[in-house]
Amino acid sequence: MSLFLGIDTSNYTTSCALYDSETGKVDSVKKLLPVKSGEKGIRQSDAVFHHTKQLPELMQQFLLGKGEISCVSYSCAPRDVQGSYMPCFLVGECTARCVAAACGAKCYATYHQMGHILAALYSCKRLDLLKSNKSFLAFHISGGTTDMLLCTPDKSEVLDIKQIGCSLDLKAGQAVDRVGLMLGLDFPCGAQLEKLAVKSSGSFTVKPVIRGLDCSLSGIENKCRDMINAGRSAEDTARFCLEYIGGTVRGMTLAAIKEYGEMPVVYAGGVMSDRLIKDMLTPVCDGYFAQPEYSCDNAVGVALYGAIREDALL
Repeated sequence: MSLFLGIDTSNYTTSCALYDSETGKVDSVKKLLPVKSGEKGIRQSDAVFHHTKQLPELMQQFLLGKGEISCVSYSCAPRDVQGSYMPCFLVGECTARCVAAACGAKCYATYHQMGHILAALYSCKRLDLLKSNKSFLAFHISGGTTDMLLCTPDKSEVLDIKQIGCSLDLKAGQAVDRVGLMLGLDFPCGAQLEKLAVKSSGSFTVKPVIRGLDCSLSGIENKCRDMINAGRSAEDTARFCLEYIGGTVRGMTLAAIKEYGEMPVVYAGGVMSDRLIKDMLTPVCDGYFAQPEYSCDNAVGVALYGAIREDALL
């Protein structure tokens, strides 16, 4: 077998990826869903509509001349937990199943969260962790999740993923976008907020709220609103927001290491592409960070999932 296609139609990004088992190389393409200026997000009905338009266009350009597809994998839901469902993933599922049927290829369903973890492992050059019988920690931090996960290699499903910690209220990506919108940035706000933050020379005392292995992030929004009302600069407000998130993830990491012992920690998800947060976490543990293109939503891990299931990963 050679070419493994992955498809991911998440809430804000249409993504396709190919893994070539003969060369070990990955190629990918993605396109953000359009969000109107000033809007705080996108409705699922609109997400389905845009994926339906974008996915055929991406695949037509991306797959042209690439060769025969041996296996197709797709994200069927956000996470492998009861009740995890978003209609936008149906677009990727329908397309993947049709392509697989037309090509006579194997077809595998996995989860968006699994894709993030595998893409991060690929980017960090730590796919070897899948061949160990030891667990590792993974963080999936994005607009919809602030999850701390205990991951254990599993022959049948690649990884057994157990959530051991999360945000009890606001998610980190939601905090970034809400603060960004307060500052007049366009949604999604992550990259723009980071650009503001690095211009700040402010020094902040961050006191994250950690409850066991969980956290609370609801205070960020109010604290940042108070800073804006008090006349603090946009740069200082942005930096405080990101340092608060970084301090929270650091606190969760240390709490997990205390309970489960030292182990590798993999950081994935769009929020973890932020360099300020990475700098705060690097000294804390045996940590690994995906490159930004593998941190944000992508289909690379989904393509790799099929290759692993077919025992074709170099």
